[in-house]
Amino acid sequence: MNLPNKLTLLRVILIPFFALFLLWQFTDFNILIALIIFAAASITDLFDGKIARKYNLITDFGKFLDPLADKALVMAALVIFVELGWCSSVPVIIILFREFAVSALRLVVKSGDGTVVAAGWFGKIKTAFTMAALVIILLLKGLEPLGIVFPFTGIVSALLIWIAAALTAASGLEYLRGYWKFIDPGK
Repeated sequence: MNLPNKLTLLRVILIPFFALFLLWQFTDFNILIALIIFAAASITDLFDGKIARKYNLITDFGKFLDPLADKALVMAALVIFVELGWCSSVPVIIILFREFAVSALRLVVKSGDGTVVAAGWFGKIKTAFTMAALVIILLLKGLEPLGIVFPFTGIVSALLIWIAAALTAASGLEYLRGYWKFIDPGK
């Protein structure tokens, strides 16, 4: 297994640790620890792609697992944010729907002629923005138990999540438009 794929697997392995620290309120620093884990996992997404492209280590396994790892990390964060009351479920449902739709589209295209649908640039921008937004929200929330409270944290958090939902929906439409020819209701 090459280094980019190992980094992607590391991102998957970090998800339960991130969730544990975000959900288990055992210290004032648990959210900041979750933030560090989330940020480390997010950074692996940046490096696995750069390394894979630079050293021509792109594999079908990486094309499949990388977006799945991104989805799992982001969805874990968003579902926990809803549980903690940090964001509305509506943008999370929009994001979930897009992720399931694109995953289904990938399966249809792959089963059709073996084409692997790699992440497009708009999808990468969406992922980068969403991960950055989640880092900002975790930072704002993580500082609160330490007495550092920023005004309008709720409004900023909601705005970031809604922008992420809009980018996510738009990138989903981009995938659908680009791979529509593979969808045949007759099959």
